Amino acid sequence: MTTASVLDLRRPGSAGSSPTRLRLPDLLRITDEGADDALHGRFDHLLPEGGLPVDERWATRIHADDELDVWLISWVPDKSTELHDHCGSLGALTVLNGSLHEYRWDGSQLVRRRLDAGDQAGFPLGWVHDVMRAPEAPVRIATGPTLSVHAYSPPLTAMSYYEVTQAKTLRRSRTILTDEPEGPAA
Repeated sequence: MTTASVLDLRRPGSAGSSPTRLRLPDLLRITDEGADDALHGRFDHLLPEGGLPVDERWATRIHADDELDVWLISWVPDKSTELHDHCGSLGALTVLNGSLHEYRWDGSQLVRRRLDAGDQAGFPLGWVHDVMRAPEAPVRIATGPTLSVHAYSPPLTAMSYYEVTQAKTLRRSRTILTDEPEGPAA
């Protein structure tokens, strides 16, 4: 993904309340291009020496400017992001390999969806979710961490975390300032 390809996607936004000129379809296209670049080895120089960690999540920023940041993220078993939102940022992801489970708050409960290699998801403002590596189906010997490309616009500056109450509502438990995707590795 070149800077030019990212800039070509920009269109003047409407006079609405969006915090960015980019739209969810733009972010989905950007993550798709980033996934293609990653699959063709264009970010291999950013990977850790010795390969991706197998017991903790790992992330590296592959693009950043005033309106957008793009990340390559690895996911390992039993490591969740916790239920969160991206505060004032829109988001999108494309799964490169493996599978992810996303648990999204639909207003009354958490709904799970599986995202497999090639699948995409967009996160509008107010989207509250938790993301984690999904077990391979059928269960096989793991071949390494799941990889995904994520884009946020405007770039992440904060995330709020939530808990589901006994009354089946959300309660914000904390908000942190961060520029890390999906918050600190859990």
